[in-house]
Amino acid sequence: MKDKFVTRRTQPTSNFTYGRSTTRLPKRNLGSISQTIIVCMLTLIFGLIYVAEGTKATSYDYEISSLESEISEMSAKKDDLAVEKARLNSVAAAKNSTVAAAMESTTVTGYATE
Repeated sequence: MKDKFVTRRTQPTSNFTYGRSTTRLPKRNLGSISQTIIVCMLTLIFGLIYVAEGTKATSYDYEISSLESEISEMSAKKDDLAVEKARLNSVAAAKNSTVAAAMESTTVTGYATE
């Protein structure tokens, strides 16, 4: 029988491989002071975002209130103009009516005295 040819590379029995050092470095962890500083910075950032959004809402509230006051002023002007239109139409209708044409013109004869 022929000898079998092994195509697989055999692993070395030791833990030493090419490109690896034999010493293991300890993992670096953040200290308690660093963690505290990071938490404070995140809290500060979220607080600033919250304040900025609150300021936007307040500015929108001011814009809405100014628009509402402008709307109320314009509706009051509209009502005043409607009354003026009705008055002018009634005066014009009274001048052109047949009843007013049949009336005699009035003159002031005098004022009452005591």
